[in-house]
Parts: sequence; structure tokens; C-alpha cells
Amino acid sequence: MKLRREAGLFFVGGVIGFVADAGVVQALVSWAGWNAYLARLLSFLLAATATWWWNRQYTFAHRASGRPLPMEWLHWMGLMTAGALVNYAAYAAMLMGFPSLHRWPAVAVAAGSVVAALVNFSTARGVLFKGSKSSA
Repeated sequence: MKLRREAGLFFVGGVIGFVADAGVVQALVSWAGWNAYLARLLSFLLAATATWWWNRQYTFAHRASGRPLPMEWLHWMGLMTAGALVNYAAYAAMLMGFPSLHRWPAVAVAAGSVVAALVNFSTARGVLFKGSKSSA
């Protein structure tokens, strides 16, 4: 599949992940009274799981990881951690730099999303889903 199409589908998955991430973190902070930093840990796990499902079903449907589903998910989560660290660093910097964002953490979630997406696409395509399904 062409790189442009994969990148476009990965972007759609990123939007799904962003909505899940921002929605969960905002709900946990606003409705459940969670700390904005701790809420982000749970929201990341849920968002990364959603993007894994989307990307294995659509973006990289023609590629194989060569792993059983639970191992593929664990590998995905490990790879997405690099992007998550970039994203979380920007998130924390936004919260520290703009204390009013503690009430609106979804705004801070957006800060690192673009850079993290580039890191995540590169690792997903080049490391996890690098083989074709025909050779798997």
C-alpha cells in the first residue's frame, strides 16, 4: 500500500486515539476528580489500544506483525511508549506552563500529538507491521 494512504489511515487512527485520550482524561478530571497527571496514564492505555485496533484492521491490514494478538498488542504498546513520552512531556510542560489547563487537560493533550504521531507512525510501520501478509 502506498505510503500516502497508510499515513492518511494512520492519521484517522490518530484522531480516534486523540478523541479517546482527550475525552477520557477530561472526563476523569472533570467528573471523577482525578489528578490530571494520573488520569493521563489511563487515558493513554485506552487510546493506544484503540489506535492499535484501528491500525491493525485498516492502516496495516495488508501487513503482518508475525505475532499472536496479545504479543502484538504488547509490542504496539511498547513502541507507542516512545511517542507517548514525547506527547506526555509536552502535556506536562503545558500543565506546568499554564496552570489553568489543569481544569482543561484535553487542551494539553493536543500539544504533543503531531510530533508523537510522526514517531509512532515510523515505529509502527518500520518495526511492528513491516512484513506483508502474503509472506506471513
